Amino acid sequence: MSTLFTKIIKGEIPSYKIAEDDNFYAFLDINPNAIGHTLCIPKKEEDKLFDLKESEYIELMRFSRKIAKALEKTISCKRVGIAVVGLEVPHVHVHLIPLNDMKEITFEHKVSMSPGEFESIAARIQSNL
Repeated sequence: MSTLFTKIIKGEIPSYKIAEDDNFYAFLDINPNAIGHTLCIPKKEEDKLFDLKESEYIELMRFSRKIAKALEKTISCKRVGIAVVGLEVPHVHVHLIPLNDMKEITFEHKVSMSPGEFESIAARIQSNL
């Protein structure tokens, strides 16, 4: 059975896409810790980060870095934090979270955004890739 993220990649579930290539997909988290909170995922279904082949892991980090650099140009923040937890969805995903305060990395602090705000943020990040 396909994971939630595989369904997003296939377009079966809508997302606010930031970028994609042959192997990876980046999109805004719909339950964000901060404005611009982005998920980077491999298109290949893999449950655990360290079960990826070393080359896939390195490429995922390279892809995530590119997205993080665009986030830094787009969202006013002290830095872009990175977290890999993996308990919510059984598909590797890297959280990139624009941070101004430690509470934004705790996953207990959430922000609300309208569909229009999500679309605007996604377009702004894309323009900085």
